[in-house]
Amino acid sequence: MPGHDHGPQIRNGELYEKLRDEGASKEKAARIANAQAAGTLHHPGGTLESRSKKQLYDEAKEIGIEGRSGMDKGALAKAIREHG
Repeated sequence: MPGHDHGPQIRNGELYEKLRDEGASKEKAARIANAQAAGTLHHPGGTLESRSKKQLYDEAKEIGIEGRSGMDKGALAKAIREHG
């Protein structure tokens, strides 16, 4: 897959390929690669716990965490941490 053009829908082809090699589905790899490229996967502004529940929810939505609507702030932070 190296050097493969994934098209404009994949914003970080290198990360996408790495995640696919590690066994991630195409959809999950695309969500993570695009979130990283958009700067929404990792925030330089502190730990997960220092973010608001809305910020955590939005990040969980961006990376495709299921069941996020029923999670409290702590559960969202844990799910995001375990996802990456």
